[in-house]
Amino acid sequence: MTTVAIVEDEPKLSALLNDYLTAEGYNTVRFDDGTIALEQLQRSPVDFILLDLMLPGTDGMSICKELRKTSTVPIIMITARVDEIDRLLGLEVGADDYICKPFSPREVVARVKTVLRRTSVTDSTAKQPNGFTLDELGASVTINGNESPLTSVELNLLKTLHDNPGRIFNRNQLMTRIYADSRIVSDRTIDSHVKKLRQKLEALDSTTQYIHSVYGIGYKFEIEPYG
Repeated sequence: MTTVAIVEDEPKLSALLNDYLTAEGYNTVRFDDGTIALEQLQRSPVDFILLDLMLPGTDGMSICKELRKTSTVPIIMITARVDEIDRLLGLEVGADDYICKPFSPREVVARVKTVLRRTSVTDSTAKQPNGFTLDELGASVTINGNESPLTSVELNLLKTLHDNPGRIFNRNQLMTRIYADSRIVSDRTIDSHVKKLRQKLEALDSTTQYIHSVYGIGYKFEIEPYG
């Protein structure tokens, strides 16, 4: 049974989320203090975390950043601060998604299911649609049996996105992952690399979209048919 940790200091909201999640068949554990939550989650890992941004003790952002040092557990950040900076920060520290208060508990449950589905995707070629294969040693990508070579930058870019299906990366995150020398490049440079990579993927498979633009944030990898 999937165990979801609810890290939320508002008792009524925590109880409401607990009721909806248990009704859907999830096991739950609840924390109302950030410091205690971090200690317990490091000691006894769970399958999913709903993590409030503002908490007594350690705040949600710090908890997420600390957990990401050793864990890939799916995390949805919950926040009442709806400005764009907070949303981006939540994703920059490794959150898989965010949801803003006030929200419907049904929406939270739906988001949990969606994130669990996309984070359970394996890198197994047999389970990859269209036989999508990323060959790191050969610096190439193969789709439907057709192969295309990749530059080192394109390889690092595609690997970063492919290894984290559904996760949104902003341009700064992509810069730090594709340039080993930590050089400073512009957003347009990243966009140019993405454009060239898309062209190579489309040449191999014109019916499927692999790299998606997320308006105002960045890019993500999901294998979906066009249209």
